[in-house]
Amino acid sequence: MFEREIERLRAAGLFREPSDRASLQGAVIAVGGRLLVNFASNDYLGLAAHEALIGASQQASIDFGSGGGAARLLSGGTGLHAALERASASFTGAPSALLFNSGYHANAGAIPALAAEGDLILSDELNHASIIDGCRLSKAETLIYRHADAAHLRQLLEAAGKKAKRQKLIVTESVFSMDGDIAPLPALRELAGDHGAVLYVDEAHAIGVLGGGRGGLHHFGLSAGQGEGGPAIVQMGTFSKALGSYGAFVAADPGTIEWLRNKARTFIFSTALPPGPAGAALAALKLLEDDAGRALVTRLWENRELFFDGVKKAGFETGPTGTPIVPVFFDGVGEALGASGRLLEAGFHAPAIRPPTVKRPRLRLQVSAAHSRDNLDRLLSALMKIRK
Repeated sequence: MFEREIERLRAAGLFREPSDRASLQGAVIAVGGRLLVNFASNDYLGLAAHEALIGASQQASIDFGSGGGAARLLSGGTGLHAALERASASFTGAPSALLFNSGYHANAGAIPALAAEGDLILSDELNHASIIDGCRLSKAETLIYRHADAAHLRQLLEAAGKKAKRQKLIVTESVFSMDGDIAPLPALRELAGDHGAVLYVDEAHAIGVLGGGRGGLHHFGLSAGQGEGGPAIVQMGTFSKALGSYGAFVAADPGTIEWLRNKARTFIFSTALPPGPAGAALAALKLLEDDAGRALVTRLWENRELFFDGVKKAGFETGPTGTPIVPVFFDGVGEALGASGRLLEAGFHAPAIRPPTVKRPRLRLQVSAAHSRDNLDRLLSALMKIRK
C-alpha cells in the first residue's frame, strides 16, 4: 500500500524518517551510534535535561501517577494542573489560562471555539499547520494575508467591512517557526482594535526566547486579555520547546478561558496532560523567574548573535530572521540534502527542511543556550567549507 507514492517521494528527495536519539536531549546527542552536535532542537534554553525539571517530573509522577487517566473535566486533572495554569497566566501577565496537551491541540481546539461558521478568520500565509487545521475545523471564512504584511491585512479587513455581525479573528505566530522572523504584533493589535477583531497569537517559539522569556507580546509591551480600550488578545504558548517539557496553554481574559473550557473539543475530549510533564513545566516557569533562568535567556541571545554574525559573514542567505532560528537557504532539495550530509560527516545534526514543510529548501539551524562557543565555531567552520 502506497509503495508507488513512497518511491516518488524517495526519487524527489522528499522521503523523511525519524532520527531517534539514544541519549538525553541537549547540545550533543547520540544518533545512529554517533555523538553529534545538535542544531535541530527547539530546546532553546537547554532545559529538557535540566535536573530541576527531571526531579519535578519524577516527583509529580510519584505524587499523582504516570498518566491522567481521564479528561480534565472528569478526574484527569490534579492540583498541579491548576497551579500550572495560574503560573502560566502570571508568567505571561495574563488574567487567566487553560492547559492543553500540545500546541497543536491548543490551536486545533481554541481557534474553532473562537470563530465558527459564519465568522471571519484572517490568517498569516506562513502560519503553522496546526493553525491552518484550526481554521479549517472552525468552518469560518478564512482569508490569508501576505506574510507579516499589516497593510494587506488592513485591506482585507476594510473589504470585509461590517457586512455581518460576525466575529473577526486575526491569527498569527509571534515567531515564525521556519523563518525565525517576528510578527508585527503592535500593528496587528492596532488593526484588531480598529476593526473589532480578536487577536490570537501563537507564541510556541517565543515563550522562553523573546521578552526576557515571557514571549512576543511581552517583547512589545503587550499582554493577553481584554485591554482597556483595546482589543481582546488570546495567547497560546507551549511548554515543549524552550521550557523543556510538554503541553501548552492558552491565556486570555477569564470569560474567554471559561468559554474555551466548555467549547474547545481538544480540551474536553482529551485525557489530561500527564502529571510528569505538568510538574516539569511548572519547574521551568519557576526557574525562569530567578537569576539562573534569566541568565540562560541572556546566554541564548549571546550565542545567537555570535552565530548569526558568522553565518552572514560567510555569505549565506538567511532571510529576515530575528531570533535563534537561523535558516540557511538553498536553491534545490539536492543542495540542501547535500549540505546536511556534509554537516553530518563533520559531526553535526542538522536535517534539511524540504517541501511540503517549506517552499524553499533550507537548513534550519537552531541555536541554544546549551551550545558552547566551540560548538558554534566548529559549525561555522563547517559551513564555510560548504560555501567554498
